[in-house]
Amino acid sequence: MSKTPDAENTDREDTGDEQGAGAAEIAKSAEIAVPLPGPAVDQGLEGLLAFIRDSRGFDFTGYKRSTLDRRIRKRMVDVGARDYEDYRDLLETDTAEFPALFNTILINVTSMFRDPDAWDLLQREVVPHLIADTSPEDEIRVWSAGCSSGEEAYSLAIAFAEALGIEEALKRVKIYATDVDEEALRDARQGQYLAKDLESLAPGLREKYFEQHGSHYLFRADLRRRVIFGRHDITRDAPISRLDLLVCRNTLMYFNVEAQTQIIDRFHFALREGRYLFLGKAEMLLSDGERFEALSIRQRVFRRRPGGSPPPYPTVPMKIRPGSMESQTLTHTRQLRDLILDAAPGAAVALDDDGVVVMINNEARSEFGLTSHDVGRPFQDLELSYRPAELRSLIDQATAERRTMRTNGAERRVGSGVQYFDIVIQPISSGPGLPVAINITFTDVTLATQLKAEVKQVREDLETAYEELQSTNEELETTNEELQSSIEELETTNEELQSTNEELETTNEELRSGNEELETMNDEMRLRSTDLDEARAFLEGVVSSVAAGLVVISSDMRTKSWNRGAAELWGLRGDEVLGEDFFSLDFGLPTGGLREIIEECIASGRRAGPVVIPAVNRIGRHIDCSVVCSPFDGHNGGVVLLMEDAGATGGS
Repeated sequence: MSKTPDAENTDREDTGDEQGAGAAEIAKSAEIAVPLPGPAVDQGLEGLLAFIRDSRGFDFTGYKRSTLDRRIRKRMVDVGARDYEDYRDLLETDTAEFPALFNTILINVTSMFRDPDAWDLLQREVVPHLIADTSPEDEIRVWSAGCSSGEEAYSLAIAFAEALGIEEALKRVKIYATDVDEEALRDARQGQYLAKDLESLAPGLREKYFEQHGSHYLFRADLRRRVIFGRHDITRDAPISRLDLLVCRNTLMYFNVEAQTQIIDRFHFALREGRYLFLGKAEMLLSDGERFEALSIRQRVFRRRPGGSPPPYPTVPMKIRPGSMESQTLTHTRQLRDLILDAAPGAAVALDDDGVVVMINNEARSEFGLTSHDVGRPFQDLELSYRPAELRSLIDQATAERRTMRTNGAERRVGSGVQYFDIVIQPISSGPGLPVAINITFTDVTLATQLKAEVKQVREDLETAYEELQSTNEELETTNEELQSSIEELETTNEELQSTNEELETTNEELRSGNEELETMNDEMRLRSTDLDEARAFLEGVVSSVAAGLVVISSDMRTKSWNRGAAELWGLRGDEVLGEDFFSLDFGLPTGGLREIIEECIASGRRAGPVVIPAVNRIGRHIDCSVVCSPFDGHNGGVVLLMEDAGATGGS
């Protein structure tokens, strides 16, 4: 659902049962229906809004000023504009700033089946009632106003497809999806989303209605063709009529009371009697009880009450007897008129009161790629209805207000080129009632638009060049003085550099002497390292050559050395015992019996033992192990245990 400014900060969760929450709902939504005194009018902001409306066709004058001021000032800070007039100057000179501003104001927050409880009510009660109350031959018309990037419109398509079946939905359901954000509409028409965009959708529905293409999921093509996207401003454009369901969620709350009233009037006109209006959680209809009844206050679903919209006035056509002179003259006149219209220099398309194409002249066929086969087709099915400009809403507005509508400078891209058209939509009436036809003319103003843009650009370039030339003259004078000063500074710097060079030469000599000293120290360290390696190898050879088991224990009773004799006697390798607590080792010697002589040896610093302890060697044989404990004078102290098989020693 498309939200205008700061949408993500205003959604609220409803609590309590539907009846008991009524008062809370009314209080929460009071700002929508009760006009409160606002702040003083900011003429700078009002002027900027009028400029945006007149130059780009985006009318934000009905939006709440506090929200607009906050969002526009955020963009002004980003581009460094001091005030509204400064920012307006930027918009006049940089057309690329408009999309950035609109993206800042129009925050699009949406997802598939957003607010599941509300959608559950819609699918459980509203959709079945619409299907049951509509003849199989009649079309079910749905409008998603403020559709953003399309998730809400496609959710509606899925809801009706689930209720009717896909084949029946393709025949009976047509969904109109509109927004003022052209960029969001381009994304919506593609129907392409990432996996994270579809997290709220049940896996079964995702597989049924989306096709995976790499990292994206594409909404199925047949249903996508039943969703018609177009630009539409709910504050200015005529509404889509004869609707069965109108969905406009979390959009009304950003408009002032006057704009809200106008929008609700348009929605009431658009809906058929007894049909449904689906609003967002932060919106409420408090003063429209006579026109709308609440189906669910909690989920914001309302039904249009009967009455309130005047019926169209009938028109009476002129009757002419076939075969008469009047008939022949009228036929000839019509043929001449058709030839003249077909040869007209400007592109023109005519529609009847049902929106069906009845005439396309030669220029329109050549310019827009139309053919005679397009005559008789609904205009809304043609690409021309929304490109180069969204014409469907303008046609509805021209019909409803019975006045000519214009849109100037509509942009149409053709390959790498751009065309601009002034479009006039003229309702044709045969009496005081509603128009019986619509004539649409397209005037190519590409050359004039380009010339205006070039003239404006040249004028701005000349003004800029004159200012830059004036500034350059002043800068040259200043630069000349700075150069003179720089020459004097360079001379002083040259003398300082000569002095520094002499100091560097002295330092270089000192570094060379230091380097020689370091090389001498390095040679000495290399010799000492060689001596240490030889001593370490000698000691390891001595320890390994001792046939008896030799174990070195540190003062904290950790095993520091375990020779080959110990490994062969007890069956434990050195890497299994080094660093381990000696008394916690599990092997054939009861180490607890050695604690006393080890502690005595450490305390006295003298040799203790030998003691003979019954043990089991590595092959499971019972032996009498003779253990001698000697103090170790190495690093951090400790003891050296010499362990032998007393029986083997005695035998030898």
